[in-house]
Amino acid sequence: MAVAIDWLDAYRAGDIEAILELYAEDAVVHCGCGAGVKTITSREALRAYWVDRLRDYPAGKLNDLNCSQDGTLISYNTRTGVVSVLLAFDAAGRIKELNCSPSH
Repeated sequence: MAVAIDWLDAYRAGDIEAILELYAEDAVVHCGCGAGVKTITSREALRAYWVDRLRDYPAGKLNDLNCSQDGTLISYNTRTGVVSVLLAFDAAGRIKELNCSPSH
């Protein structure tokens, strides 16, 4: 759960370098926050995703945080509504997979 809080704190601060440090080298992001689901698989694409994300969907306050058998589920407010994110971690505690979508 600590990494999930660190992730949200870095996101809210707009600190792209701190965000990227939390991801494993082979991390995969599945984002359903726009039209369709976008899958990001390379470090370059992950950086570009976060540049856009920080500009278009800045994170606000924490809405909810829970552990699940698949990882940590975190939800937070954005200017467009609440977003839910499932974070899965590798053995080193780095984010190996992120799945996000608007909460309904």
